[in-house]
Amino acid sequence: MSSGQSLDWGALMRAGLHGLRLSPEVFWALTPVELQIMLGSAGAQAPMLSDGLAALMAAYPDQRKETGDG
Repeated sequence: MSSGQSLDWGALMRAGLHGLRLSPEVFWALTPVELQIMLGSAGAQAPMLSDGLAALMAAYPDQRKETGDG
């Protein structure tokens, strides 16, 4: 979901509580991504390309940088 879009909570609640038959506790414990996957709409996103991977690798490197504070 991109920023600026609002969630249609009525439709999401109908899909989760009635369509998927989730209990309210389970429904409200889900993240929006988990609910999307359960509803089968997670594949609608574009695949991550090399620029996106490079940004993730820069933000979360495998090795920590050593500092001079010893």
